[in-house]
Amino acid sequence: MGTGAALAAGIASTTGRPVRGAEPAESSSSSASKHLRLALVGAGGRGTGAINDSLTINDNVSLVAVADLEGEKIGKICESLSKRHGDKVAVDSSKMHGGIDAYKRVLDDPEVDIVLFATPPGFRPRTVLDAVDAGKHVFAEKPTCVDPAGYQLCVTADEKAKANGTSIVTGTQYRRQENYVEAIKRIHDGAIGDIISATARYCSNGIWNKTRKEGMSDTEYQIYNWMHFIWLSGDQIAEQAVHNIDAINWIMGGPPESAYGSGGRFTRPEGSEMWDSMSIDYIYPGNRLVSFMCRQIPNSQSDNSNVIYGSKGICTIYGINRGAMIHDRDGNEVWSMEGDLGAAYKQEHKDLVDSVRAGKPIVEFKETADSSLTAVLGRLAAYTGKQVSWDFVANESKLDLFPENLDMQASLPEPAFAIPGKTKLV
Repeated sequence: MGTGAALAAGIASTTGRPVRGAEPAESSSSSASKHLRLALVGAGGRGTGAINDSLTINDNVSLVAVADLEGEKIGKICESLSKRHGDKVAVDSSKMHGGIDAYKRVLDDPEVDIVLFATPPGFRPRTVLDAVDAGKHVFAEKPTCVDPAGYQLCVTADEKAKANGTSIVTGTQYRRQENYVEAIKRIHDGAIGDIISATARYCSNGIWNKTRKEGMSDTEYQIYNWMHFIWLSGDQIAEQAVHNIDAINWIMGGPPESAYGSGGRFTRPEGSEMWDSMSIDYIYPGNRLVSFMCRQIPNSQSDNSNVIYGSKGICTIYGINRGAMIHDRDGNEVWSMEGDLGAAYKQEHKDLVDSVRAGKPIVEFKETADSSLTAVLGRLAAYTGKQVSWDFVANESKLDLFPENLDMQASLPEPAFAIPGKTKLV
């Protein structure tokens, strides 16, 4: 299994219904009623959440196959899902696939129309590219890549999906959350004047950590505790805070030109490669500065927000359900809207299914890959202590974190965290 990730783009949004790709054309009654068969690859918490959202929001769909590294747990997961969704869950035991290459059996299945990928992010680029090559429609969780090599695979997958006529919708749900869509539409329409600068924050308390089980190989343990290994998660800035970075790229019209930053680790467990804080200055075209910060430190103050400063006003967009608002330069609120994250989680799956039925594929993989690589750009700047350009990470860097020959029983290099001044820019 190789590395890589990418995203497909094109923003088209309406006030009432947030959609990233082109709106599906009006579908005929026959295509609108076409039964679509879903498969899930990666049956952890995020994967089961994604398939639950799709089965909840979409009519005339069914889950027909599941693949996970731990194949023995699939039966219980399907049983739990069937209690909620009845005959929408129709996974025969022959289509419960376990093992590191289990996803390939899903892609070889001619009965599968749409594949939902929610494995650790390091696997995303290659598995999505393989799915596109197999002619499947795809839902891919964020981030879509954790290094430049993965980004290149994503670009390829995006191009192939467009050529194939297959959809790739990604799990950047804020693109479909109505208060985000409306706030950013107003920014683009000039409600706060010219964009001068912005802040973006994803500061939270700690993150889970799993203790190594007796007899686990290095590979087994690192995948089991994947958040703490950079080849799998990309660190917090990629795995979690990419939501804020994606929102800023959306607002700014694309990725930044460069990044310069710092950070460190104070509370991570022994053996974790993660930092627990990063502060990055991103410079966007037009010499616009975005001050970005992410942090996972227990008992610290949380903040999940994006604040955009304009020549005529300020727009604040909060994460989760806190909503968005615009103030003029005198501090008067001139607009606000509540947020509904749950609806956005479901909308991405409705848009995907609608696009497949309408024959109007949404391909947004490169767009999310650009945001994922923006996170990588910031991480490399912080890890190395150097200013790093977008051109370098997108076109010159050879960094490929994925193991050359992935073997579940293999030993892996001793975990090591980055130290600015010593960690090299590759």
